[in-house]
Amino acid sequence: MSAEHSSTAPVARPLTRSDFKTLSLSALGGALEFYDFIIFVFFAAVVGKLFFPAEMPEWLRQLQTFGIFAAGYLARPLGGIVMAHFGDLLGRKRMFTLSIFMMAVPTLCMGLLPTYAQIGLWAPLALLALRVVQGAAIGGEVPGAWVFVAEHVPARRIGFACSTLTAGLTAGILLGSLTASAINRAFSAEELADYAWRIPFLLGGVFGLVSVYLRRWLHETPVFAELQLRQSLAEELPLKAVLREHRPAVLLSMLLTWVLSAGIVVVILMTPTILQTLHGFAPGEALQANSLAIVALSLGCVLAGLAADRFGAGPTFVCGGLLLLLSSSLFYASVASHRDLLIPLYTLAGLSVGTIGAIPMVMVKAFPAAVRFSGLSFSYNLAYAICGGMTPILVSLLLKWSPLGPAYYVGALSLLFILAGVGLWRRAASAMAPAGCAS
Repeated sequence: MSAEHSSTAPVARPLTRSDFKTLSLSALGGALEFYDFIIFVFFAAVVGKLFFPAEMPEWLRQLQTFGIFAAGYLARPLGGIVMAHFGDLLGRKRMFTLSIFMMAVPTLCMGLLPTYAQIGLWAPLALLALRVVQGAAIGGEVPGAWVFVAEHVPARRIGFACSTLTAGLTAGILLGSLTASAINRAFSAEELADYAWRIPFLLGGVFGLVSVYLRRWLHETPVFAELQLRQSLAEELPLKAVLREHRPAVLLSMLLTWVLSAGIVVVILMTPTILQTLHGFAPGEALQANSLAIVALSLGCVLAGLAADRFGAGPTFVCGGLLLLLSSSLFYASVASHRDLLIPLYTLAGLSVGTIGAIPMVMVKAFPAAVRFSGLSFSYNLAYAICGGMTPILVSLLLKWSPLGPAYYVGALSLLFILAGVGLWRRAASAMAPAGCAS
């Protein structure tokens, strides 16, 4: 596999003030963009009642509302491929700024949309169109952000850079959850249905536009600038070169994305509902524990990135996979009988999921700079669309078979994570061996 292409950025220099500014602005923009993408799900119930006919059966209304939410995920691969194509040919910064603009404007428009009572069928159709644009934006944002920060820092700090950005993305989920809780506490059900549901969308749109402005102060990556200077940009469709020459790297990145999506979707997004429906926890109790788990997840991401820079991706994956396997098994097996341990066990599980913070470093290094954006974006978005979409279905089926279904699913992906770590560890050891002994 071509998984260890090194960045052309200087190796020896330390992180500078400019690097920290780049990381901060990138993580802030990523958090606000992920907030814009995720806020829809927190207000799905009220949006469903306002954007579909009142006489529609509740189950059908809920199905169509979540169908619109899912449309954002389905649009990710196409948006990611198109934006990555131009990112490899025209520059990382342009696409990095465009992605947040494409997220902010639809979010702002959602907060201003007329409802079904006002414009009929055009209301859900407009909502669907805006959601598709959001999906295309997030498809370009996440891989583009990883590439952008990785190409700005020294090669030995890529793990820290990518994990900091990933922590920012997870903080966006927490921001959405906290905003939804505050809105629901501050307004009555009637006020929420009348106008208050618009507030989080309007806030997200405004914050997103502020982030667009802030990203004007970022500079093109040194790696891409050097490619332009040497006229080493891809001479053909970048994705064509990826599929022809870098298929092992694509496979590795897709498998790692499966691990990443399983940790986020199951432990962070699905578990609060599982705690309420299967174990009888109150919504407030489950969401409080979930918020603490997300905080621990963000911290875990940064720690994993630092560990990957210091010890290598292989050892970090092996240790992190073992920790995730043990902590998730303990959490799902004990939460029903030891309800008083909900917060510490869930927080530990969230911290363990943070090991995924080391994954982007491996995916960034898996592709040469000329096709890096396209290779990473194609692998990540395609795998996330498939695995992210299938994960809730598979976990739901496992739950019908056993209340430990989530533990089995996360455990299986933890084993895959460990195996990937062993492979990377062995490859790194081979690369460090004397030239005559290398395989």
